[in-house]
Amino acid sequence: MKICIYGAGAIGGYLGARLADAGADVTLIARGPHLAAMKSVGLRLRTGSEEIVTRPRCTDNPAEVGPQDYVIITLKAHSVPGVVGDMQPLLGSDTSVVTAVNGVPWWYFHNLAGDYTNARLSAVDPGDVQWNGIGPERAIGCIVYPACEITEPGVITHIEGNKFTLGEPSGEKTDRILSLSKTMIEAGFKAPVRPRIRDELWVKLWGNLCFNPISALTHATLDVVATDETSRAIARTMMLEAQAIGEKLGVNFPVDVDKRINGAAAIGPHKTSMLQDLELGRPMEIDALVTAVQEMGRMVGLKTPTIDTVLGLVQQRGRQAGCYE
Repeated sequence: MKICIYGAGAIGGYLGARLADAGADVTLIARGPHLAAMKSVGLRLRTGSEEIVTRPRCTDNPAEVGPQDYVIITLKAHSVPGVVGDMQPLLGSDTSVVTAVNGVPWWYFHNLAGDYTNARLSAVDPGDVQWNGIGPERAIGCIVYPACEITEPGVITHIEGNKFTLGEPSGEKTDRILSLSKTMIEAGFKAPVRPRIRDELWVKLWGNLCFNPISALTHATLDVVATDETSRAIARTMMLEAQAIGEKLGVNFPVDVDKRINGAAAIGPHKTSMLQDLELGRPMEIDALVTAVQEMGRMVGLKTPTIDTVLGLVQQRGRQAGCYE
């Protein structure tokens, strides 16, 4: 089994190190000082007091690698359309593409029963670049739960979590997804295969779509956003607007909104990814986490006044900081 991790940053590096340590044939696509360090001294993974050093194949040129059985994309959502062309040498006739990316995936409506089968989402796939260049039939969904950091070039520090939930857009337990799950489990991950991957996707998205932009606007940590009376009320209203959209599309929400918010508060003084990106001057994942939900609301005929307001404000904040186009 040949596996390519496309975008071997913190999460991709964590995946790649564990897979390589378990003996998988894995290639990492990366760039810059991180790539240089991995090629010269190896990829180091630190978990608590443990450190492993692996030497997976590393490159910035997919053409050197050739067709893969699985390509696991661990880039941020807004970066993916720009590399679809570069990715082509990795895509053979039977290659599966695993979208380990935050937010609403571009393939969301592929094999979704109902009125919106094969609908497209311009917020996450402008011009249908991924739909046409990768192909929805290749897609496997993946919900990412671990927290990791690149603490120096070539060094990944694993903070917590080892779960990557997998699911076919059709809900089937295909040979390809069961084989991938088995390989990931053998590498030390939890990799359950779910028949309703979109339900689990929405539970994570439910919090990200409100906590991330509110934290970017207020610079408050997650515990404050979830417990301050004003920000909690705004987040709750955004989540209820989103829940109505998800339910229109057939999603089952296994927890209620207040339990979901309380769970976020319990995480403590954590900076959301959007706030971290803003502080570092990096592009923020606004479209995959928020704009796509607004687009889906319009698709199903539901108004989203609070989502619209917060989205407009965080887009403006991002433009002013040079973190959103």
